[in-house]
Formats: sequence, structure tokens, C-alpha cells
Amino acid sequence: MPDGEREMQEGEVIHSWSAPRSLSTSLMYSFAQRDDIDVLDEPLYANFLRITGFERPYRDELLSKMSSDGNKVVKDVIFGPMEKKYRYCKHMAKQRLPNITDDLMKRGKHFILIRNPLNILPSFDKVSPPSFVELGLGDLVSIYNELYELGNPPPVIDAEDLKNDPEGTLRGLCYDLGIPFQSSMLKWEAGPKPIDGIWAPWWYSSVHKSTGFKASRAYPVPFPPALYDLFEQSLPFYKMLRRHVRRTSSLQHSLPAPSLPVPANEKILVWVGDEILPREDAKVSVFDSVVQGGDAVWEGLRIYDGKVFKLNEHLDRLFDSAKALAFINVPSREAIKDAIFTTLNLNGMLDNAHIRLTLTRGKKVTSGMSPGFNLYGCTLIVLAEWKPPVYDNSKGITLVTATTRRNSPNSIDSKIHHNNLINNILAKVEGNLAQADDAIMLDKDGFVSETNATNIFMVKKGIVSTPHADYCLPGITRATVIDLVIKEKFVLHERRISLSEFHSADEVWTTGTMGELTPEIIDGCTATIHVSS
Repeated sequence: MPDGEREMQEGEVIHSWSAPRSLSTSLMYSFAQRDDIDVLDEPLYANFLRITGFERPYRDELLSKMSSDGNKVVKDVIFGPMEKKYRYCKHMAKQRLPNITDDLMKRGKHFILIRNPLNILPSFDKVSPPSFVELGLGDLVSIYNELYELGNPPPVIDAEDLKNDPEGTLRGLCYDLGIPFQSSMLKWEAGPKPIDGIWAPWWYSSVHKSTGFKASRAYPVPFPPALYDLFEQSLPFYKMLRRHVRRTSSLQHSLPAPSLPVPANEKILVWVGDEILPREDAKVSVFDSVVQGGDAVWEGLRIYDGKVFKLNEHLDRLFDSAKALAFINVPSREAIKDAIFTTLNLNGMLDNAHIRLTLTRGKKVTSGMSPGFNLYGCTLIVLAEWKPPVYDNSKGITLVTATTRRNSPNSIDSKIHHNNLINNILAKVEGNLAQADDAIMLDKDGFVSETNATNIFMVKKGIVSTPHADYCLPGITRATVIDLVIKEKFVLHERRISLSEFHSADEVWTTGTMGELTPEIIDGCTATIHVSS
């Protein structure tokens, strides 16, 4: 067999799938600069127009000059004889119609080019009225899923990355496609090209002025309000695909994805509002009060052997806190319980799990402090995670004394379990800087109140003492320990306790739902705890 025929048989097709106005033509020009590739511009366009009946200014000319038999095009044109090593086929996602043979997806190398519909829609209606079908983002998701099910998930690149970091993005794409990068892909000559489709005069005027990928303009053009609904409809499909972008632009200065303390939490389901969402979609509105001012209440719940520890006590405190903050339209106790157990069951979390239960004042109609803007009702969040105790409860943890004082009840009552935790966070920052596990917080008179995250106890000469719950939160675990101390007939004092008393104590421990019971070393002074079941 002659060498030329063997080379034509061994050629491989590269399929590019995108929505209109996504730099797909620029990318086609980029690949056309390679010395090992030939290019086809939307070879399935005529089939698309014939099957759908869509109108275009160039419809008749296109149907007269291009084959509208999709399967014949796939066989004889897309996978026909090649003179070069590769053939690049630019496809619009909406042109993947059911009448096309599955060979199209089973053969060759595929990748997906996406672009935020916010940047597509303002210029879309130059030739045809914008619609969800014309945009084709739903079709792109279907194509990704089809290729995934075939065992060949395609690389995904974003048009904004192409514009802002063309070389890095193209190198990454070539690597994923298994072809060498060529620097010639970065530039091309301005003007129409022989590879352009018949529709070029209607669609390609801007790209004909280009000579390469150009960085995004500093500020975008105004977005047409009439397209807001279509943008809102299309954005979830873009975001779905955006998650699969393998390489983001180096100009975005994005941090590497951190590892999770418990890897199983990567695929948890979260209750937000009135629905269950996957982890990456579990978000609240920017108009929610918890974003606007930390205006929410919360509880930490632990799950042991299929049961939520002290659930009713935690819900009592949640409702008391919401009432103290004058929340309205609060979900019922049964509704909150139903959300908790639904979330736990869906995640299969029956033990060794923790819930961050949050109730916000809800979404506002406009930004601002006034609760009068909260007209949508409260927002309930049930965040369940696999979470062992966060402290080393066998060896103990170190505490330092923070200079940040605990909030005075003159300012805010600590019995309101609210989300505005900046007071505690500042103390935690001090602890982190001192390379301690947590920090002790004093009240305004210098007596010990609690740590930044837990209540605290001490034992001296057989007497158990803990600070008054004036400046600190009266914790549920704290109350449980107090009940157990009284039940075991130990002497218990709730009183003001100086820092030096904790330094000289026989035993010190902290209590909290997140960490359970934890022995402490305070400011370098060692104290031990002995806990028996």
C-alpha cells in the first residue's frame, strides 16, 4: 500500500464542541496554523437546518452547497480520507442531532469549549434571536455526559482562559488531546479564510479583524435586561461544565484545590432553604442576612449510633435565640427535625458525624441592615459532615490566653447563639499565631470566661469549678457535664475563676459538641484529665 494511502487511513479526527459566540472560530483558526492538521468548519450545519427547519439568511445557499445527509457527512467528510495526520472539526453542540450515527461520538478525540453566557448573549442576536435551544449549553452538557458514559470524558476549556492565557490553555489542551503543542497556534493573519463556512459574512466579522487571542476588555458592555431570564436559565449548565475545566488560566492566580480533612466529605448533600444540594451548589443568596451582617443563629449537633445527641435541648436553644433576635416566619420544630433526618439519611450518616445547623433571618429584598427588608422567611441550612472529634482527647491540647476579651452582656447576651463570631475568631487568630490549639478568653474584669470555641472546667482538691455563664455561652455539653458531676455527688461551683487558678489546677478540660471533652495545657502549665465511661 502506498505511504500516502496509509497516512490517510491513520489520520485522527479532533472534535471541538461549543456554543455560538464562544471563540470557536478563533480556536479553529488557531488549529489551522498547525502543519499537521486540516480543518472543517461545522460540517453538520446543513443537516441541522434540514432537520430542524431553522431559518438563516444563508439557508438556501448552504443547503445547495453542503450535504444535508448527516450520516453521509460523518462517513465521507468527517471520517473521510485525510492528507494530514489530524482533522479538526468545529461543531456547534446543537448540531448533534438524534439522526446522527453514534460513530461520531465513538471515534476521534473530543473536547468542549465553554463560555459564560453573560459574555455570549449580548452579541448573539446579530443573526438569530437568542433562545435556550440556539445557545446550546444544554446540548453541551448532554455531549459531555454521552462521552463520559462511553468512557471518554472530554477535556473542557473556557473561552476566558483562552483569551487571558492562550499559550497556557492551548498547551494544556494539546496535552489532554495527546498532540504536541505548536507555537504557530498563537497567531494567524487577519481577514477571511478559505476554511470559513458560507455563513462567515454574517458571523465572523469580528474574528476576521483578529490576529490572535485577545485579553478580555477591562469592563464589559452593558448586559441587556431582556436577556436576564435566558442568562439565569443557561448559567447552571455553564457552571456544570466549568467544574470540569482541567486547567484554569495562570493569570487568575487561583489557589490549588486543598485536600479535605475527611475526603468522604467531598460528595456530601446539604440542605439549604427547602432543598437538598450537592456540596459545590450548597450556597445562600448574597442578599441573605447571614451574608449581609452575620444575622443568623446556629447549633452544633453530634450523631452517635443513629441518634442526635441532646437534639431537643439544641432546638430549644435555637428557637430561644431566634426569638431573642425577633426572627419571623421561623420553620416549625418538626420541619427542622425532618430536614435534619432527611439530610442524615441521604448521606448515610448514622455515627461519627456532626451537623452545623444554621437558621438565618432569611433573604432581603435589598441590601441593608433593617430586618424590615427580610420578606422571604428564614433560611434553614443543615450541613452534615463526617467529623470525628476535632481535638486530641487522649493527649490533650494547648491553650494560650488571648488579649481579646469575651463580649460583655452589656453589648450582646452570650445566651443568644448567634453567627456573628468575630469576637471568637479574633481570639482564635491569636491562638493560631501562638501555634496553640485554641485560646482562653477573659471577661472584662480579667476572669476566665471560656475558650474561643468551648466551655471550660477545672478541678482543685476534688472540687469541680466552671465560670458563670454570663460572658460565655451556656453550652449543652457543659450542662450535661454539670448534671453528671452532681449525679456523681462531686462538689460543683459556678463562680468567677482567675487565670492563675486554672494555671495551678489539678485538672482542666473543655466541653463542646465539636470536640466533646478535651484535656488542656494552659500557657505552658500542664493539667490532666481522667474521664471514665
